[in-house]
Amino acid sequence: QVDRYLYHLRLSDDVLLDVMARFQAEMVKGLGRDTNPTATVKMLPSFVRSLPDGSEKGDFLAVDLGGSQFRAHQVKVFDDGKQSSQLESKFYPTPKEVTQGNGAELFEYVADCLSDFMETKNLKHKKLPLGFTFSFPCKQTKLEEGVLLAWTKHFRVRGVQDTDVVSSLRKALQKHKASFDIDVDVLALVNDTVGTMMTCGYDDQRCEVGLIIGTGTNACYMEEMRHISLVEGDEGRMCINTEWGAFGDDGALDDLRTEFDRELDLGSLNPGKQLFEKMISSLYLGELVRLILLKMTKQGLLFNGKVSTALLTKGKIEMKHVSAMEKYKEGLSNTKEILTELNLFPSEEDCVAVQHVCTIVSFRSANLCAAALAAILTRLRENKKLLRMRTTVGIDGGLYKTHPKYAKRLHKVVRRLVPTCDVRFLLSESGSGRGAAMVTAVARRLATQRRRIDATLAPFLLPLAILREVKDKMRAELEYGLKRETQADATVKMLPTYVCGTPDGTEKGKFLALDLGGTNFRVLLVKIKSGRRRSVQMYNKIFAIPLEIMQGTGEELFDHIVQCIADFLEYMGIKGARLPLGFTFSFPCRQASIDKGTLVGWTKGFKATDCEGEDVVDMLREAIRRRNEFDLDIVAVVNDTVGTMMTCGYEDPNCEIGLIAGTGSNVCYMEDMKNIEIVEGNEGKMCINTEWGAFGDNGCIDHIRTKYDREVDEGSLNPGKQRYEKMTSGMYLGEIVRQILIDLTKQGLLFRGHISESLRKRGIFETKFLSQIESDRLALLQVRRILQQLGLDSTCDDSIIVKEVCGVVSRRAARLCGAGLAAIVEKKRENRGVERLQITVGVDGTLYKLHPHFSRVLRETVKELAPQCDVTFMLSEDGSGKGAALITAVAKRLHNVGQK
Repeated sequence: QVDRYLYHLRLSDDVLLDVMARFQAEMVKGLGRDTNPTATVKMLPSFVRSLPDGSEKGDFLAVDLGGSQFRAHQVKVFDDGKQSSQLESKFYPTPKEVTQGNGAELFEYVADCLSDFMETKNLKHKKLPLGFTFSFPCKQTKLEEGVLLAWTKHFRVRGVQDTDVVSSLRKALQKHKASFDIDVDVLALVNDTVGTMMTCGYDDQRCEVGLIIGTGTNACYMEEMRHISLVEGDEGRMCINTEWGAFGDDGALDDLRTEFDRELDLGSLNPGKQLFEKMISSLYLGELVRLILLKMTKQGLLFNGKVSTALLTKGKIEMKHVSAMEKYKEGLSNTKEILTELNLFPSEEDCVAVQHVCTIVSFRSANLCAAALAAILTRLRENKKLLRMRTTVGIDGGLYKTHPKYAKRLHKVVRRLVPTCDVRFLLSESGSGRGAAMVTAVARRLATQRRRIDATLAPFLLPLAILREVKDKMRAELEYGLKRETQADATVKMLPTYVCGTPDGTEKGKFLALDLGGTNFRVLLVKIKSGRRRSVQMYNKIFAIPLEIMQGTGEELFDHIVQCIADFLEYMGIKGARLPLGFTFSFPCRQASIDKGTLVGWTKGFKATDCEGEDVVDMLREAIRRRNEFDLDIVAVVNDTVGTMMTCGYEDPNCEIGLIAGTGSNVCYMEDMKNIEIVEGNEGKMCINTEWGAFGDNGCIDHIRTKYDREVDEGSLNPGKQRYEKMTSGMYLGEIVRQILIDLTKQGLLFRGHISESLRKRGIFETKFLSQIESDRLALLQVRRILQQLGLDSTCDDSIIVKEVCGVVSRRAARLCGAGLAAIVEKKRENRGVERLQITVGVDGTLYKLHPHFSRVLRETVKELAPQCDVTFMLSEDGSGKGAALITAVAKRLHNVGQK
């Protein structure tokens, strides 16, 4: 008969898994901007964005308002490597006239108590940061601001609801500042649940959930910012105060609520509110037991049917009685003693039955609490995309601490419901006081860190005035390179390419193209059709260049190239044809005509002897003669930047600029012959290969180079050379980032101050990682995985900083590149003598193509710095292959026109 009464209080695992799913749905609802207003579980952002990392230190004050006593605390946090702290507290009563009076009196009382505490501890005349634990539901818009949504517990203070409680406290403290000489800076408003998580988080860095099970109940946890649509920004995490006590206020738990739950709710101070809390917290469990015992007695199942005054009196059975009756060995004797004190004179059977009722009621509480906690743990695991997760839950509250079996039951059920989570339960010590101090300590640490990070990255943030200066200096350097008397000393060499036209659509025929620029060598056959069915078809084969050939003799290198050409011609069945050939040779060359290119110096790991200072076209012709199998018409030696312009020029006749933004950085453009003093003739145009990577080698942009740029330059293969390229190209950006990360780590702002072996390795941080890390679609979890691949064990906060560093470095590269390009388009506009210029830039390079933001920032910068130019950016397809063939075709066309 007793079991029949208690049947609906027993919850199977299937029911608990269902509760878990319902709570998960409520969490999602509470996090959504549109669904939050109707959600019962409010999921309040706490603006606590970071857990303690062990580097916090200093003296902090905390005040704690929300329980039967007001508490003031002094917390000393020691940076002694042991993560130790010392707490000293003083308790003050909270009289009824304060808890049910008006707001001004309440905060005046808090300030009085704090002043007394500071005097006792001899803390006057010291300016100390303070954390304010305020254990009532608040809507926060920042860490040090919170608007009270509603009073709970026994507080009913007038004129405080819907106002910022921190402002009220500050006002009260301001009055005391003059009269009592106390100076306090309120840095954080903290909920006691958050305080519990932070206290435990200081001892165990895995702690990312806080749980209170006492007179009230609540939970908080660290949520991904990208899921919190109530708060701007999607980087990092923030602690969410679930306020889960209101779960079920919309009827979601009605099928699980018994007649006793309904009766208890109707007799409470807030009927229809906090229904989940009323099924769980110690404030209500004793009353629930009383209502069950009353009905059982009325039905003659207990105490011979005699209803005593105690059973009729609300609040007569308290949680302390339930805990005592459930004690393992003395439970039955305790039960008899307690019931006798309540004038209930029980029999042996009565004692067993009452003890059974207490067990079922407290067990249901633990079960429901476990189901909601399991929902939070599952969400955390899914956020991290882990199959199995280790985590720690920080817990506080009288029910958990004093009930003899509650903790064990809760642990057991949680582990059963979420077998994929290895959970450690850590008991909090003075969570609301120490926790508020920890939140304040973390806030102060983050503010200090922020200032130092901002100072480190400030030199990378180039204002518009500086970019205009860079544009003007680039323009001046372009002019030096074009003038006969200054060209020899110019850093931007402005090399003539002898490419004197862009495609006009009449090009046709079969052409060969060679592409030598790295460890692979390509041979291409390109078929160009003109007229209405204009098209370009390409066939190519890639050949490796072994290291011993790259670093052997020039003769061996060119013999290898000719061997590859022979294989390709045989493969394509065209060995007998004497085809025109374009040779993309992506090394610095000085050209005397379109088919003559003298190698200035090898780069990219090539060291073949007897080549520098020689004409590479002659060396290729010699190798073909030595082989004596076929003959080719070598028409043009081509730079890949020019090839890029020509490829796009075939699609868009308005394309007169080529830009490479990849491993290296370079620009070419069509210049009026009359401006090119180093080449004879004034008619028409010629493509100039600027070789702008050397801009700044004369020191003209030294004032914008940072210490990190200097470190990268000094550690490079060519110190003092290609300074602009080292600030803008993919080959160097990752290394700049690595240097900044090392500096931030030395300052203790990253990776807990530990420089790993991998971070010491030059070149470990490739530019492709910048592109991946800065991707908008990439969650911080994936950023952490990339850093782990690099051997960098990072926290969530570390990942945010690394992402920020990558963003600052790549943005500066794009802005500087944009300033240089603005100088070129402005020069083109002035050459044409027009008010407004419309022009197309052909672009190639992995940085432009693959980086998530580089191309956009570059385009925006050009628009800002050259507002009279409408610039279209066109992606090039295979500038070094197709472009070489098109240059050859244009050269052939112009040659034929000349002959005619």
